[in-house]
Amino acid sequence: MSNKNLYDRVFAIFGTLMVFFYLGLGAFIIFSPMLDSYMDKALRIVFGIPLIIYGIYRVFVAWEKIKEAFFSDDSE
Repeated sequence: MSNKNLYDRVFAIFGTLMVFFYLGLGAFIIFSPMLDSYMDKALRIVFGIPLIIYGIYRVFVAWEKIKEAFFSDDSE
């Protein structure tokens, strides 16, 4: 296994973890009752929805990187 291949695999896994972070943070901001006293509901939605949309975008990017790093042939 080459260093570039290992590097690609590590960052594919890291990208997948970041997907869960973005989706979780967006959901937390929108639905958490702990933030009721700090932020207005409309402001929480304004911050949470873009995080969820970006998380969904990152799902597709991470999926492509995982396919490339783990399931492509190494004959390149």
